Amino acid sequence: MLGKLQGIKDRYEELTRLLSQPDAMQDAALWRDMGRERAGLEELVTAYDAYNGAVCAAQDCKAMLNEHLDAEMRELVHAELNELSQKAEQLTEQLKVMLLPKDPNDEKNVIIEIRAGTGGDEAALFGGNLLRMYQRYAERHGYKAEFLNDNMTEMGGVKEVTLSLSGRGAYSRMKYESGVHRVQRVPETESQGRIHTSAATVAVLPEAEDVEVDIDPKELQIDTYRAGGAGGQHVNKTESAIRITHLPTGLVVQCQDERSQFKNRDKAMRVLKSRLLELYQSEKNAKEAGARKSMVGSGDRSERIRTYNFPQGRVTDHRINLTLYRLESFLDGDMDEVIDALNIAERAAQLSGEDAQA
Repeated sequence: MLGKLQGIKDRYEELTRLLSQPDAMQDAALWRDMGRERAGLEELVTAYDAYNGAVCAAQDCKAMLNEHLDAEMRELVHAELNELSQKAEQLTEQLKVMLLPKDPNDEKNVIIEIRAGTGGDEAALFGGNLLRMYQRYAERHGYKAEFLNDNMTEMGGVKEVTLSLSGRGAYSRMKYESGVHRVQRVPETESQGRIHTSAATVAVLPEAEDVEVDIDPKELQIDTYRAGGAGGQHVNKTESAIRITHLPTGLVVQCQDERSQFKNRDKAMRVLKSRLLELYQSEKNAKEAGARKSMVGSGDRSERIRTYNFPQGRVTDHRINLTLYRLESFLDGDMDEVIDALNIAERAAQLSGEDAQA
């Protein structure tokens, strides 16, 4: 492990040197790629330096114990040595986790699709709650949120919404949201106070870059139509809405959020490329023998992942059996406690898999 870490540190220092050279900016794409690579290594190199510092300090303490010290000084050195040894152990475990293979999509922007499931109007209203939750989470983390397509109800609920979140590590945080979200509460229209259960489905896709997905224009069927929905100045006035069908796969994407047909087409293509990337990666993983399938980050849209119980004020994530009794703040975007726990659970599953193969 230490040899691998030293190799990573050497690469980090090489990238630092290359990026500081005056002619580094001549190839903008190469400069950007090197900058991304260096940024991806920085946290690991910092932890490795801290580990080396703790080990060197511990060696100095051991050398001091061979000298003639009075009882009080010897006790202080022993205490510091114990502290440094514990720190080195903790950093070793941290480095093991950091060296685990990373999801290549983690640093990408993310596309989130929310659809109302079973439960009629109540499911659509709950979809609206989820939409606001993700928007508030984006605000807390400095992600830029952009609607790619929205189909809302008259009551402010969500029939189907596609949202883009842009920012470093957006996918690494949001990927755990894929699946079925269930809500239990008394609808406003329920006169007898009975608790209803409804659901919404969330799909989380890493946003594809142009170089990752090559689409032949001949394989696309592009239709225009007049936008519809709950309202808007441009609704039903011009044929600005776009529907794109990818003929080989049958994937259909539509967008009517913008007044401009060109802008709607651009947004629809972003979603289509991301769906195709997900499809191709899923097929590749299925073909690879022994491919890791984590229950935490599998992204299975049919899996019930979380329940939001309003009468009890609780939210339960079923994948890790974690329950929080602060539903209101969670729906206001304070989701980090659950997302961090999911991340730790996935890393633990990876570590146990690595140990089993060792």
